[in-house]
Amino acid sequence: MPATSADCNRTLYLIGGDEVAVAGRQLPPRHAIVLTADADIAIGNGESECEFLLLEGVPIGEPIEQYGPFVMNDKAGMQQAFQDYQRTQFGGWPWPSNGPVHGAEPERFARWPDGDQQRPPS
Repeated sequence: MPATSADCNRTLYLIGGDEVAVAGRQLPPRHAIVLTADADIAIGNGESECEFLLLEGVPIGEPIEQYGPFVMNDKAGMQQAFQDYQRTQFGGWPWPSNGPVHGAEPERFARWPDGDQQRPPS
C-alpha cells in the first residue's frame, strides 16, 4: 500500500480471509492494525483471497460527541440531533414502509423538502 500524507490516521481491518502479514506483523481475521500513513506498507496474504477495510483521514481538529448514528461537536448539538430525529425522523419519511427501495424497480433518487426529485444521470 503506497504512502500518503504524514498527518493522516490510517487503520486497516482484515474483514474476510485468513491471517495475513501486514508490515511484517501477522494480522488474524477480524482484527485491525494501525499503520503509519507516510510509509509504504507491504501486505502479504499467500494463496487465499482476503478482504480489507481501510479507514484513513486527517483529524478534523474539533471536539467530537458520538452516540449511536449521531456525531456532533458538543452535547448541546447531540441533544438537538435527538430532538430533531424524534420530531421529524430527519424531515419525515414519505413512504409507507422502511424498505430501502420504493416503487416497482430499484432506482436511486433524492426527494427534497420542496417536493423536487433529483435522479442520477443515466
